[in-house]
Amino acid sequence: MRILRYGSRGPAVQLLQLALDRAGFGPLTTDGAFGPATEAALRRFQAASGLAPDGVAGSRSHAALRPWYTGYLLHSLRPGDSFWSLGQAYGCGEAAVALANPGLPPERLPVGAELVVPLPFPVVPTAIDWCAALVGFCVQGLAARYPFLRSGQFGRSVLGRPLWKLTLGQGRRRALYNAVHHANEWIAAPLLLCFAEELAAAYAAGGTVAGLDAAALLAESTLCLVPAVNPDGMDLVTGELQSGESYERARRIAAAWPRFPFPGGWKANLRGVDLNLQYPAGWERAREIKFAQGIVSPAPADYVGAAPLTAPEARALHDLTLRFDPALVQAWHSQGEVIYWRFLDYDPPGARALGERFAAVSGYTLAETPYASGFAGYKDWFIQDFGRPGYTVEVGRGTNPLPIADFDGIYRRVRGILAGGMTP
Repeated sequence: MRILRYGSRGPAVQLLQLALDRAGFGPLTTDGAFGPATEAALRRFQAASGLAPDGVAGSRSHAALRPWYTGYLLHSLRPGDSFWSLGQAYGCGEAAVALANPGLPPERLPVGAELVVPLPFPVVPTAIDWCAALVGFCVQGLAARYPFLRSGQFGRSVLGRPLWKLTLGQGRRRALYNAVHHANEWIAAPLLLCFAEELAAAYAAGGTVAGLDAAALLAESTLCLVPAVNPDGMDLVTGELQSGESYERARRIAAAWPRFPFPGGWKANLRGVDLNLQYPAGWERAREIKFAQGIVSPAPADYVGAAPLTAPEARALHDLTLRFDPALVQAWHSQGEVIYWRFLDYDPPGARALGERFAAVSGYTLAETPYASGFAGYKDWFIQDFGRPGYTVEVGRGTNPLPIADFDGIYRRVRGILAGGMTP
């Protein structure tokens, strides 16, 4: 998290405002503008936390706010503590504390040991713009609250940011979902993480997701979620990356392509490579098509790169897919309310029928990819090399980047696709 002070703007300010509100120092409007109300709330929080109340969110303030970024805190056990007393004190309930600490015997809690305490709000926020830091906070927060989830990193972006994954379930059938190949389609990141939180909570409570039994889903399937393939580009589009050498390089690239608004029209990684044109599935044909359109060098969108898998983000996801060996993949994009299911004349067994089920539960259209866009994509490569169902899901309608205000309506419609991909 960058240093935030009066006059700062962007998603990190929205997250700061949300965290201060969660911590009881609001109410604040999460508008992303660090003004007098945010400064006053931060000063009060700093004073209550034993920090110098200077109204500047630096490393120490961010560390103190971490529980309200991630949704959990670490509590050092004292004599007399119990799951019940901690659940009462922090408002999360005894069951949530017990769930987060499966290795601790409730009748003999060891004094001095650290215990995870969930806080009484959802981990995944769905009403603020997103940044790369928030992706990491949510992955770590969900894994802490629900220790049957496994979190980790599988690579690094151009700027060295971690590429996060979250794995749920123990079943033989494997599915891999990814989002944000394209920077200005960042709304798909909270879709995957919100689904992870809903599924984990339903599993813990013995409930259902989209009409499907959560325990059965996680017993039959193992789901790997990659919420943001392109975290650098996400930060550029949402305004979290606002200055510095990388920002200026992107701005210079964009200046050569005025048809792409900056930064809202940016899809590529920070080197100007379109990550969903980086896979070895007709990459040469994709290059011919894009070069014929004049995109022969780094650009905000549609530049295929010097060769397949030269972008570190695409290479990392490619290698993760090989290791994970999924039976099915879903690549989440925006916009259009359409599901693409095919690559050239490849017709994986069961792919059309499952795609029709996805279309039925969402109201989206099942379609074949337009020829000019039908090469070098992630799902194209997966279908070609694995011979198994792969889907590109284009959520919502409008102009990218879609506003976060659209999130709830989108999520209601696609929950069945997310849950349905885990079924045979």
